[in-house]
Amino acid sequence: MSDLKARFEKAVAESKSLPARPDNQTLLKIYALFKQSTEGDNTGKRPGFTDIVGRAKYDAWKGLEGTSNDQAMQNYIDLIESLK
Repeated sequence: MSDLKARFEKAVAESKSLPARPDNQTLLKIYALFKQSTEGDNTGKRPGFTDIVGRAKYDAWKGLEGTSNDQAMQNYIDLIESLK
C-alpha cells in the first residue's frame, strides 16, 4: 500500500471524529473529495430537482471532474488536517 493511500485511509478514519461538525459546504467538499479519490470522475445522472441533497452532492463531485485520484486524496488529507 502506498504512503498516500495509508495517509488517506487514516484521514478517512479521523474525519469521523472531528472536534466540531463542519458546515454544509465543507461536508460537501469532504464528500466530493472522497468520491473522487475512491471512484474517479462522476459518471452518474444528476438527480431531479426534488432531491436537493442529492443534487448538491452530485454538483460538488462533478466539480472535481478531471482531478486525479492521487490529487483528490492529497486534497482530502489536507482538508481533514485543517479541520482538526
